[in-house]
Amino acid sequence: MAETSPVPRRLLIALGACPLMLHVALVGHGWTWLVATIGGGRFIDLGLVAASGLPHALVYLGLLTMFAATLRPGRDALITGLARRMYGTISPEMAAYTRRVTWVWCGFFAAQLATSLALFLLAPLADWSLFVNVLNLPLLALMFLAEHTCRPFFLKNAPRHSPADMIRMVGHVTSGLWQTRSG
Repeated sequence: MAETSPVPRRLLIALGACPLMLHVALVGHGWTWLVATIGGGRFIDLGLVAASGLPHALVYLGLLTMFAATLRPGRDALITGLARRMYGTISPEMAAYTRRVTWVWCGFFAAQLATSLALFLLAPLADWSLFVNVLNLPLLALMFLAEHTCRPFFLKNAPRHSPADMIRMVGHVTSGLWQTRSG
């Protein structure tokens, strides 16, 4: 089987630029279609709000549901299952740690949803748009970095991987899960 090439840089740049352009379009002036009044006379372009807010909410709600469903008693937490798939047998310490990390990710997803809703209802539209469209990916990257940095403090003999190694492992594990489900 041939190894797949990494994602082209141009695609990553485009994916990073799209939310920024949507933020500029959303908080800019001149949008006259699908305008509605919400709250204290705030005007919102519902088409653009839905274009950025709905996918954000659906993705985080889906991730929260998926991660939380694996935390039921008697089930392997999602990250525990990924660790077993990557390493084979894992220690009870690693299983407990990965279960706690799954809880932490659930908290992150819930915080994303709650912050988005609070900003949408209580803050200027520009603040909400900045959070949803621009800060979303940096906050996600910061969460990965925080877990990676904290891991040695909470787990003896923590596996050490570079960010590139982690991306390759996640790609390998998720492609294996996809092949298992669809094959």
